[in-house]
Amino acid sequence: MGLPLLAWPLALGWAAFQLAVARWVILDPTLTRSVHLAFALALAFVSLPYGRRANRPDPRWSWVVATVAALLALYLVLDWEGLSARAGLPLSRDLWIGGLLVLVLLEATRRAIGPALPLIAGFFSVYVFLGPYLPGPLSFPGASLPRYLNQVALSTEGIYGIPLDVSASTVFLFVLLGGILERCGAGEFFTQTALALLGRFKGGPAKAAVVSSGLTGLVSGSSISNIVTTGTFTIPLMKRSGFPAKKAAAIEVAASTDGQLMPPVMGAAAFIIAEYVNLPYLEVVKAALIPALLSYGALFYVTHLEASKLGMKGLAKADRPVLWPLLKAGWHHLIPLAVLAWELVVLRHSPKLAAFNAILTLAGLLLGMMLFQAKVQRRSLWSGLADTGRILGEGMVRGAVNMVPVALATAAAGILIGTVGLGLGGMLTSWVEQLSGGQLLPLLAITAVASLLLGMGLPTTATYIVMASLTAPIIVTLGQQEGWAIPLMAAHLFCFYFGILADDTPPVGLASYAAAAIAKSDPIATGLQAFYYDLRTVIIPFMFVLNPELILHGITSWTQGLWILGRSLLGALAFTSLLQNYLITDNRWPERPMLLLGALTLMHPTIFKFWGLGNATLLGLLALVIAWGMQYRRVGTCSVDCGEPA
Repeated sequence: MGLPLLAWPLALGWAAFQLAVARWVILDPTLTRSVHLAFALALAFVSLPYGRRANRPDPRWSWVVATVAALLALYLVLDWEGLSARAGLPLSRDLWIGGLLVLVLLEATRRAIGPALPLIAGFFSVYVFLGPYLPGPLSFPGASLPRYLNQVALSTEGIYGIPLDVSASTVFLFVLLGGILERCGAGEFFTQTALALLGRFKGGPAKAAVVSSGLTGLVSGSSISNIVTTGTFTIPLMKRSGFPAKKAAAIEVAASTDGQLMPPVMGAAAFIIAEYVNLPYLEVVKAALIPALLSYGALFYVTHLEASKLGMKGLAKADRPVLWPLLKAGWHHLIPLAVLAWELVVLRHSPKLAAFNAILTLAGLLLGMMLFQAKVQRRSLWSGLADTGRILGEGMVRGAVNMVPVALATAAAGILIGTVGLGLGGMLTSWVEQLSGGQLLPLLAITAVASLLLGMGLPTTATYIVMASLTAPIIVTLGQQEGWAIPLMAAHLFCFYFGILADDTPPVGLASYAAAAIAKSDPIATGLQAFYYDLRTVIIPFMFVLNPELILHGITSWTQGLWILGRSLLGALAFTSLLQNYLITDNRWPERPMLLLGALTLMHPTIFKFWGLGNATLLGLLALVIAWGMQYRRVGTCSVDCGEPA
């Protein structure tokens, strides 16, 4: 894993601490956040190099810096009673420690996820102090240094706020579950199973990449981890079947990026959404389900259209895995996921408890398999126990390492939240509202573009926190003013979706670099192609803001939910055909308006109500039939495909 040997006990200790507080040890939430951050900071400094030219941390100083950073984060634990007694009146010692914590956190975040988030947090912090001296609309009353540090570093309104709490209480357990599952081979099982099911179809490896990334996204919640897990198998197969390297990598990027949309994990941001909108996490899962299926269904269709354009066929039988032996050997990977779903949906347990029980189930299952394997191979039971401990230990270390950027991103984003709470948020909100002219659609467009720009250097969680804090309440307010009943959930999911799309926004999208390295393609060209594929998803957030049925708001009937899914899926496929300029042959101008009309009316049947139209579902279906019929007639009258470019 590239982790220094001495850092393994630190990673294992972090995982053990998180498991303990999830079930056996009762701690004040603020103390849990403090210890959580201490582990993240220490592990970052002992495992991550200080710059691009350094291959590993400087062994002479890394442990010293890690110890100091951990003590700074633990200050809330070490002087909890004193800080509580003098809340709002910090001592000089408190201010020094708070200031050093901010600096150390920004440096650790820079090492973990790059300079963008530290620079933005630093800019917001400096603005707090320079605001009173700036002219005109840039002027801001500002805050004193003691007030700033008390807000950001010595209370639960900044670094130790809700995002870090969600990271400490819930996200770690899901990431830990994903890390152990990956170490047990679940990612390879999902990939091979998808290839066995879909490999024989046109563009089969690409379709398998979409399905396997979706399945891996159930437990991963990380686009880069998803690419490394599934792309290692699918990208070479896509290239071998005829996809250019750039398109093979871009399909994997688009599929893995969308893994964060797939319930039940959905990345760290989904758990923060539940806290912000004050609803059970299961409500977030329910709201995200249909948009995620639309996004993956449209990407599946993209692979079919690309394969059709290239005249491709499926994999030869010799190149396809055989399904039954795969299921027979790997069915046990599905048991922890089934337990997780049962706990969340049927028993209605909290996400933290559901993930904890799924981890226990996985550990028990692994123990039984290793002991059985040792018996079959005529080895001692102690060797089976040792194998179990080794696999669990490596999975726990992998989970802890994967959590470092998440924990640091949520903590550093807390600096932004703290400065917004000092009054800066009201000014920024006013700017956004003025820039949009008080109109909903321009505001949505501004939010989308800002999320994409921020996301070039920020992880999804941080992008979501920044944009949701500034724009989600305005989206709801302006929607009400214009007669749209927009749920707060829809506004938060809007910010979440565009934060995810930013994961492969050129020229910085890290997911594109990971896939390009496997495909041996140009990273920038791969990122542009992946972003082009991701445009199929752009319409979905706009539609569920304007039509909350897509997030099942107010929908309690299964049949009605299935009808909404089927109808909207046709609309998403129509929009994808419009973007790809291909249905059954190249699109021409008379067909493009039909596809756009079908997409809009099927995803939002009452979108034209201001024209006096009611439910336009039939109109959308008719538009699709006309577009398909025009192309079918054109293709059928030619001996070869004669669709000329417009």
